Amino acid sequence: MIPYGRQSINEEDIKAVVEVLKSDYLTTGPKVKEFEELFSRYVGSKYAVAVSSGTAALHIACLAANLKKGEELITSPMTFAASANCALYCDAKPIFVDINKSGLINEDAIESKISDKTKVIIPVHYSGRPVNMHKIQDIAKKRNLIVIEDACHALGASFNKSLIGNCEFSDMSVFSFHPVKHITTGEGGIITTNSKKLYEKLLLFRTHGITKSQNTMSKNEGPWFYEMIYLGFNYRITDIQCALGISQLSRIDDFVTRRKEIAQEYYEAFNNSNYFNCLIDFDKQISSYHLFPILLTDKYKNKRKEIFQMMRNAGLWIQVHYIPVYLHPFYQNLGYQDNLCPIAEDFYQREISIPMYASMSDIDVKFVINKIQEIFEKIEKSI
Repeated sequence: MIPYGRQSINEEDIKAVVEVLKSDYLTTGPKVKEFEELFSRYVGSKYAVAVSSGTAALHIACLAANLKKGEELITSPMTFAASANCALYCDAKPIFVDINKSGLINEDAIESKISDKTKVIIPVHYSGRPVNMHKIQDIAKKRNLIVIEDACHALGASFNKSLIGNCEFSDMSVFSFHPVKHITTGEGGIITTNSKKLYEKLLLFRTHGITKSQNTMSKNEGPWFYEMIYLGFNYRITDIQCALGISQLSRIDDFVTRRKEIAQEYYEAFNNSNYFNCLIDFDKQISSYHLFPILLTDKYKNKRKEIFQMMRNAGLWIQVHYIPVYLHPFYQNLGYQDNLCPIAEDFYQREISIPMYASMSDIDVKFVINKIQEIFEKIEKSI
């Protein structure tokens, strides 16, 4: 069985974790800070705050942006639910902007959705392809809005030679370290920023809103003393996880390079397919290929369920990314209607994510290509 994505763990990763297990610190120790500094150095940001998940990262990024009840957050519907849920966690309202044909938020449609309640824009770098951050930044500056990049798919990607995560065009960027992502800490996430003010707030929200800093406490009764100054959360990540993250990060360039090699093989095999289309990079946009989506043509769109099952039966554990967020029952119960973003809904009806991960062998890639071609040939004959 070849999954759509999976982790790549080697002996060095295991050794790094075992060393922490034998140490004095299992959580909130030196490995957390080391991982943050190495990650920040890699993407080119001034600061980084590691947390327990990408969802936690989105949540406290919104808290640091002071998103609150009655305000609005603009994002894409073509994403995992957490990109919008983070607004609800703050009693704010998610506003969905339709996508373009590559699965990314349509930057040209954002301004029409901005109101006097808008506070935050979360562009999602779907599948590892960066949104045009120049346009997003220009829109945000006009309206004094906060930009939080959902970069959970995009570690190692770049836009206009600017590495995603350096926050050149945003206030914060958020990454996930789930096992299917470019690097993993088991579960985990991180927020990068160039703002010291935001950085200090993120640190507080990560740990119950508690501070031990002389600069922020109202008084100090002794070495044991601390104060809770925000309603924060226990979103801490462990030294065990960060040891794995440090080891994984040392191989990030190899991981991204391998994903690009696999993508190139897929492009060469499927470039002239009559059955589906592949997403391609735009000018100035370099994907890091978290996913490799294919989009069924009109002729095969209504046969996706059959095609999906045939692929799984053939040993390809493919997936669909994503059901537009507002189509989920929870959002429908909030009053969101079908046909809100018609391009996203059509994209969803066509999309299949085929296997894409760094530890795929050449034999694996050829197997995927051959099975997909065989399956569509069978489908063609049955029509």
